[in-house]
Amino acid sequence: MPLNDTELAVLLAPAGLRFLGRVRGEPAMPPLPAGGAASALPAQGRHDARAHEVAAVDAPDLADKVNAGWFRMAKEFRLLDAEDEFVIGVDWAATPGERLDGTHHGWARVRLAEEWDFVRSEVEQFRSAMAGLFTERYVPEFTVLAGDGHLLMNTTVWGDGTVSTLAVRGARER
Repeated sequence: MPLNDTELAVLLAPAGLRFLGRVRGEPAMPPLPAGGAASALPAQGRHDARAHEVAAVDAPDLADKVNAGWFRMAKEFRLLDAEDEFVIGVDWAATPGERLDGTHHGWARVRLAEEWDFVRSEVEQFRSAMAGLFTERYVPEFTVLAGDGHLLMNTTVWGDGTVSTLAVRGARER
């Protein structure tokens, strides 16, 4: 059975995310190539984390690098609105088995708290399946959107066992 709004709010809170509500339907986002955000080219609005913001999945400074890179890009590319709100990809599935089939994927509007941490909070919603190929450690993967759809950011685990954030900006923002 899918999670209700109250249950999802409780799950997101440790990361410093205040659940504001579900996004009905598909939210606005920049156009992406067929392979998704990771396949976008710089000419299509892609921006990658800086080298010092990329971390190996087992690196002791993983949390610091991932959080710092995400926040810098969120500020630089205006992910957050005046109320520090944005849209995040979530899974309404209540069990890991339900999450695997992907039928409960959706979007939620959230507000970033003053204190937040996507890595150390170990929010199960964001646990990377890909990271399991490299480590047993908790590593997050998640996608966020600006409320007006001008920006998509994806924090992801790459095939070389590193984690970083990339951003894709819409044509008007380039």
